[in-house]
Amino acid sequence: MSRRAGGNQIIPRPETWRLGTSTPWENRDLGVLSDFDEVTARLTRALAAYEPAIYDEYINAADAKPSAVLVALLPHESDVHVLLTRRAQHLNNHKGEVSFPGGRLERGETPQQAALREAHEEVSLAPSAVTVVGSLDTISTFVSKSIISPIVGFIPPSLTLVPDSGEVARIFTVSLQDLVRPDTYRNEWWLTPRGEINIHFFELDDETVWGATGRMLTQLLDIITRE
Repeated sequence: MSRRAGGNQIIPRPETWRLGTSTPWENRDLGVLSDFDEVTARLTRALAAYEPAIYDEYINAADAKPSAVLVALLPHESDVHVLLTRRAQHLNNHKGEVSFPGGRLERGETPQQAALREAHEEVSLAPSAVTVVGSLDTISTFVSKSIISPIVGFIPPSLTLVPDSGEVARIFTVSLQDLVRPDTYRNEWWLTPRGEINIHFFELDDETVWGATGRMLTQLLDIITRE
C-alpha cells in the first residue's frame, strides 16, 4: 500500500534521523475507535483518574509560556471524529501547520478555561457545547517555547463552525479509524542538539499532522485502545 500524499506540509527533518517501528496500538482491537459511546466511556474513565505528566524537556520551564488546546471529539455518521484546524500562513509560529484550537493562557485562567475560550475565538465553538473529561500529558514546543495542556472534550455533531481568518485557514475533522491506517501513521527518531526526539506523523490525503499535535493524537489513540 503506497503512502498517502500528506498535502504540501514542509517537514524540517534534520540530516540524521531514522524511521521508528511499532505503533502504540499494534495488535489492539481498533474497532472501538468507531464506537462513540465506548470512546466516551473509556476516555471518561481513564482521564478521571489520570494525573497528566509534564514534559518540558525541550525548553527551560522558566521561559515557557503556558498554553492550552482543545482536543474535541464528535460522532460523525458511524464513526468518531476529532476536530482539527490548519493555522494561517501569516502567523509567526507554526504557520500552515495542523493543530487543535488553542493558544496562550490569559492572566488568572486555568488551562480548561483557556482552551474553551480559544476554541470559541478561533472556530466559533461555544464553550457550553463542550463536555470536558480531562487532560492529556502536558508537553512543550521548542519553536514557540510553550508548555501546552491538551484538554479533552466531546461536542455534538453538525455544529456550525466558522474559522477566524486571522488565525485559522481551515477547519476539518478526521475519523479516528483514518488516523490508525497503516498508510497514515508513522513515527521517526530525529537527532537534534537537544538529543534524539520521537516525532509522530499522520499523513492524510491532503494534510500532514505532526509535531505537538501528532504527539497528542498518539497519546489519545493509545489511551482509547489500551483497554
